[in-house]
Amino acid sequence: MTAEPTRSKGRRGRSARREARQSNQGAKSPYIIRKIPVTNLVSDEALEIVEANADIVLEEIGLNFLEDEEVLKIWKDAGATVKGTRVHFPKGLCRSLLKTAPSEFTQFARNPARNVQIGGDHIVFAPVYGPPFVSCLDKGRRYGTLEDFQNIVKLAYMAPSLHHSGGTVCEPVDLPVNKRHLDMVYSHIKYSDKPFMGSVTAPERAEDSVSLAKIAFGEEFVENNCVMLNLVNVNSPMTYDATMLGALKVYAAHHQACVVSPFILSGAMSPVSPVGTLTQILAEVLAGMALTQLIRPGTPVIFGTFVSSISMQSGAPTFGTPESLLVLNGASALARRMNLPFRSGGSFTASKLPDAQSGYESAQTIQATVTSGVNFALHAAGWLEGGLVTSYEKFVMDMDQLSMMEVLAAGVEMDENAQAMDALREVGPGGHFLGCDHTQRNFESAFYRSKLADNNSVEQWQAEGSLDMAMRANSLWKKMLSEYEAPAIDPAIDEALNAFIQQRKSSFPDSNI
Repeated sequence: MTAEPTRSKGRRGRSARREARQSNQGAKSPYIIRKIPVTNLVSDEALEIVEANADIVLEEIGLNFLEDEEVLKIWKDAGATVKGTRVHFPKGLCRSLLKTAPSEFTQFARNPARNVQIGGDHIVFAPVYGPPFVSCLDKGRRYGTLEDFQNIVKLAYMAPSLHHSGGTVCEPVDLPVNKRHLDMVYSHIKYSDKPFMGSVTAPERAEDSVSLAKIAFGEEFVENNCVMLNLVNVNSPMTYDATMLGALKVYAAHHQACVVSPFILSGAMSPVSPVGTLTQILAEVLAGMALTQLIRPGTPVIFGTFVSSISMQSGAPTFGTPESLLVLNGASALARRMNLPFRSGGSFTASKLPDAQSGYESAQTIQATVTSGVNFALHAAGWLEGGLVTSYEKFVMDMDQLSMMEVLAAGVEMDENAQAMDALREVGPGGHFLGCDHTQRNFESAFYRSKLADNNSVEQWQAEGSLDMAMRANSLWKKMLSEYEAPAIDPAIDEALNAFIQQRKSSFPDSNI
C-alpha cells in the first residue's frame, strides 16, 4: 500500500533535483571573484628593469601622436617636450598623472544585476572583438552581417560564463561603414542587458555611442558613471594615430573608460624578446593612460595589451606560444605594481576550424589569463583564424571552457563539508564512496558538468551519431538561439534610441570608409 507513493515521491525528487541543477547552471555571478593566488613568472628585479627602461623610452625616444594638434598642446602644457609629432616625457610625468586613475571601478549595465567590477581580484569575460568574417558548419566562412552580429550578442547574453556583451563581435559588412556603429551599439542595448563597448573607429562614432548610452541610462548618470568600455589600440610601435586619439578624447571627456591596449605581434611590432616587448608595452600604455587623466582626472582607465608573436619563417601570427604567455603574465604584474585594472588574454588560436589546434591554443591562453590576474578578458569566446573569424561553434565551445575557469578561479573550499571527514569515517579502509552520505549530499554539484564534452561509452557515442565536439556545438548554439528571449526594455527608451538612429543616418550619406 505504501510502495507506489514512495516510488512517486522518488520520481518527483529526481525531477526536482534535475530542475534545480539546470536552474543553477544559469544562476552565475555577474563576474568572477578570483580566490586563487596569481602566478608570477617574471621576477620583481626583472620588472624593475622593465620600468626603468620604459622611462628611458618615454624620455629619450618618445612617442608619436599623429594629426592631433590638440593632444600635442595638452602634452606641452603638461610639461612634455614636443618636437613635431614626437612627444618626449620627463621621467615620472606619466606615473604622476595616473595617481588620479581609480584602481577599481564599476561598469554599469542596463540591468543593475549585471553590473561588473573591473580591477582587484575580479575577472570579466567578454566575447571576441573585430572579425570581419563569421563561420559555422552549415554555411562555412563568410562576411558577417547584422543578423550574425545580433546572434552573437544573443548568445553572449544567454551564456552564464560571459559577463559582458563586448563590442564589435563581428563586422556587419552588409551595412555602410560610416553608419553600422549605430546598429551595433543599439543591438547591445536591445538584445542584451549586460555591459557593452562603444565604437572607436571615428570620433563622431564615439560621440554617437555616448549619445545612445545617454538615452539608455540618462545624461547625468553617464557623465558621472562608467557605462561603456572602449578599446583604444596603440599603433605599435610607439605611435598613436588620429582615429584612436579622437575616440580616447571623446570617451575620457565623458567619464567612459578607455582600455589602452598596444596591439603587438612580437618580432614585427616589438622586439622578439619578452623583456623588450614588455618595455615597449609599458611605455606605450603609460602615455595613453596618462592622457585620459589630463583630459578628465579620475576617469576610469584600463592597462591593456594584446600580444602574440609571429612565425620567423612565414611572418604569420602565432597563438598560445610560451613567449606570448610570459609577456601576458609580466604585463599583468606591471599593472598590479601600478594598482590599475588590467586587460589581456582570451581564447586565441590561429586555427581555421574549431579543432584540436584551436582547443590547445585557446586553453593555453585562457588558463594563463585566469592565473595571471587579468581583470577584463576580451576575445574570451568565438575567436578563430587569428581573429579574422567569429565562429559560432567555437563560441559555445569557449563558453564551456570559461565556465570551467570560473570553477578554477574559485579555488579550494575549506569548510566542514569540503573537508569530508564524515565521509572518510563512514567508508574507512577498503570501501568506496559512491553510496556514502557525503557523496549523496554533494554529487549534483561536486564536479563541473560540461554541456559539450562526451564522456559516454564508445557504443553510446556511436549510437548517438558519432558526433565530434564541433557537431555538438553546432546543435547547442542553434538550440540557444531558438530559446532566446529578449530582456525587457522601456518602450519609450527603445523608441528614443530608434529615433536618434534614424535622425543620424538621414543626416549624412552612406560611405564605405
